[in-house]
Amino acid sequence: MCDTLVGLAPATATGGAIFGKNSDRERNEAQGLEFSPRARHAAGAPLQLTYVAIPQVAQTHACLLSRPFWMWGAEMGANEHGVVIGNEAVFAKVPAARRRSLIGMDLVRLGLERGATAAEALEVMIALLERHGQGGDCGHLARFYYHNSFIVADAGHAFVLETVGRWWAVEQVAGGLRALSNALSIGPRADRVSGALAAHAAAEGWTDGDGRFDFAGRLLDEERDAISRGRLRCARGQALLQRRRGTLDALGMMAILRDHGEAAENDPDWHPAHTVGRTLCMHAAEGPRRSQSVGSLVSDIRRTRPALHWVTGTSAPCLSLFKPFVFGAALPAHGPPPSDRYDGETLWWRHEQLHRAAYADFAACLAELAPERDRLEAAFAARMDEALAKGGRAVQTAVDVCWAEAEAAETRWRAAAQHATGKAPAPFARSWARLNQVAGFDKG
Repeated sequence: MCDTLVGLAPATATGGAIFGKNSDRERNEAQGLEFSPRARHAAGAPLQLTYVAIPQVAQTHACLLSRPFWMWGAEMGANEHGVVIGNEAVFAKVPAARRRSLIGMDLVRLGLERGATAAEALEVMIALLERHGQGGDCGHLARFYYHNSFIVADAGHAFVLETVGRWWAVEQVAGGLRALSNALSIGPRADRVSGALAAHAAAEGWTDGDGRFDFAGRLLDEERDAISRGRLRCARGQALLQRRRGTLDALGMMAILRDHGEAAENDPDWHPAHTVGRTLCMHAAEGPRRSQSVGSLVSDIRRTRPALHWVTGTSAPCLSLFKPFVFGAALPAHGPPPSDRYDGETLWWRHEQLHRAAYADFAACLAELAPERDRLEAAFAARMDEALAKGGRAVQTAVDVCWAEAEAAETRWRAAAQHATGKAPAPFARSWARLNQVAGFDKG
């Protein structure tokens, strides 16, 4: 279960777009950061995606991707032109297809590789969806079939694309702020719908005198939403965005992605095991809550300077540091790509040493590291602002220094977390112990 959020001017403090996403997947489903360079290809040659092959295009854009280890596609990412995309699993009264085709993560990557603006990426994704459809198992250890929704944005525009099979609806973001979670959300004021969907709606008698209908109202799976709580999380995300209207910046978006809900706001002893339902910063637990926030992205996109992207490359944004990336600078080395087996050489699994140890005394661990986390990120942001104003080699130097300081801080935090003296609630602890064993983490 994921959450994607965007703010546009004048609701932001930057004059551009602020984008954020937490990618929620199964707890051992490591998500690696990778840079895909601009490339030329033989147009029409087979391009193998996660499950199927489609024709390649002549040129693809450079991309920063946050990619589940076993997929071709990405949960979220950005390209060299300042386009950002994040996806959400959504559930409809029409069952998701089990036949393998495009999956939502493939569409994210394809939109980034082929679209130089948000509007262009949107059209790429729509055309591919209509041509190839979507379907296939998107789960890691458990089977998981779903439709997909997306936010596609650049410095000046943002679009919500929601899909059910080959049907789709588009809403251009108005009012400057938009949250999206695991529920269809486009109502009767869609800016566009697919021709096939419009014809179906008319045939079913859904439309009013203007030919409009409530896309989410007609198609949302209410029973599944009671489990995913997509509408509740969307409302929470929207409320948190509204609190920052006019002041939203990258640091503010990071704070939103770390939200544990109203119950945690005034409880200094809050533990993820206390969560009822799901939160924006998601922590896995026993029972149906098997997913967690395994990677996070915040993007500050302006017309007046290069886009500045902030990535964790790690799970649990509340316990993570966002680190900068700018196209034109190299992505700092951070170990080999991760898999679903423990490997302390990878950034993702190194952080799991902190993340999983913290559950023994979560409130104390978070209280200890959060002040330094926030100070470091504020310092990173100031350093990057100065470097981007200077340009040239200063940008790469600033990126490298931020990443080095982040690794030093995480090393200290990991060591401190190993001495936590508390004990997580038994059912919660057992669920983690089982998955630790599956990953070989208990032997790490």
